[in-house]
Amino acid sequence: MTTAAFTPGTEARFAVARHVADAVLFEGYVLYPYRASAAKNRLRWQFGVLAPPSWSAAAEEHDFQHTECLMEPRTGAELAVEVRFLRAQRRTVEELREDGTFAPTGELRLADRVLVAWDEGVEERVTLVVPVAELRGDGTALPFTRPAAEEVEEVKDADGRVLGRLVRRREETSGTLRISAAELDGPYRVERLTVTVENTSAWTAERDTDRHAALPHSLVATHTLLRLDGGSFLSMTDPPEWAKGAVAACRNLHTWPVLAGEPGRDDLVLSSPIILEDHPAIAPESPGALYDATEIDEILALRTAALTDEEKREARGTDARAAAVIELADTMPPEVLERLHGAVRSLQSVTGPKKPAGSILEPETPWWDPGGDTGVDPGSDHVLVDGRAVRAGNRVVLRPRLRRTDAQDLFLDGRSALVEAVLHDVDGGVHIAVTVEDDPGADIRREQGRFLYFQPDEVEALEDL
Repeated sequence: MTTAAFTPGTEARFAVARHVADAVLFEGYVLYPYRASAAKNRLRWQFGVLAPPSWSAAAEEHDFQHTECLMEPRTGAELAVEVRFLRAQRRTVEELREDGTFAPTGELRLADRVLVAWDEGVEERVTLVVPVAELRGDGTALPFTRPAAEEVEEVKDADGRVLGRLVRRREETSGTLRISAAELDGPYRVERLTVTVENTSAWTAERDTDRHAALPHSLVATHTLLRLDGGSFLSMTDPPEWAKGAVAACRNLHTWPVLAGEPGRDDLVLSSPIILEDHPAIAPESPGALYDATEIDEILALRTAALTDEEKREARGTDARAAAVIELADTMPPEVLERLHGAVRSLQSVTGPKKPAGSILEPETPWWDPGGDTGVDPGSDHVLVDGRAVRAGNRVVLRPRLRRTDAQDLFLDGRSALVEAVLHDVDGGVHIAVTVEDDPGADIRREQGRFLYFQPDEVEALEDL
């Protein structure tokens, strides 16, 4: 067993997985509008928090993560492990008084930012390389400790005068990484790998201790990267038929392992507190980290760019990563922003290499091409309603059916509407696209193609057809 640096090959493989792991590490780190004063930034660190044992016993957060997955190591294979987490570094703000001493203050206002108290995230790593053969039986355990520390940074104005200082404090945090492997019975040489990360900090929670006090002693956003230099891991989401029973018997507590890296390779695993699919990847259109992946990058970029100058000053002073988001939104070129508007990855032929027409992978006339079938024209096609042909330009009365509608459609019962198109889907169904008469937004809906859709038995033809 060694905690030495990884080989170049292992480091290169982990670098591939870290692109996604970084998104896990900083998910929810600071949320739009990226200001410390925002209500949703006052309860932070939502994922993968391993609390001190004395706190987890009284709270709903846990002091460990437990991963089990299956692997097929070759003889002499080594396992490389990297546990990553954040430490909550408590930052306070002090102003310089006239007598030359420093005193705590709520904020320190500078020309370009407003500095306030905040918990910063400091990235930590625990690494281990161990021969798989040494993991059988009791396995191995690696205790680790990150000592307490304090750092002071002077804050100066544009003329170089000292206005105050930032004091950053980190508390001692300890943990243990435990790894073992056991060969399973059966005709296939497969082993169950067990990885447990524990918070073993000796900090003691008092009766009135709250989560804010426990966080500096916690491992935050904890996740684990695993790599075999010889052999492979099995998918826990889509295992081969012969391994489904063994996969079902694995226990994964407060984390979930998936294959990482490029599709088609199986030497990497990311065990994450956020459930992912195999081979997760960052969208190539994403311009940079926005730390709020529960939202859409385009919306975040537009909203961030629209913040007031004062809001941006506070965001810049909240955290260096928040300041980077403000800079990203303010300097994003139009062509980069346009890329965020959407992409349909299933239509690979749109952007991928052109395949021979008529091939199995790409038919000569793709079904999704509106012009692929000249016998279908939404603007002129018709459908029979009560024995009468209804097409674009005709008027109908809407009669939504309870069995397949929602409350909004029920409000349209009895309203007259103009038919905009008659559409046929690939399953043989017919849909009537309409705009409601007397709707003040009808022209906008028509211009954008955002119609309401009803089936033929949900409309009545009007007499003026």
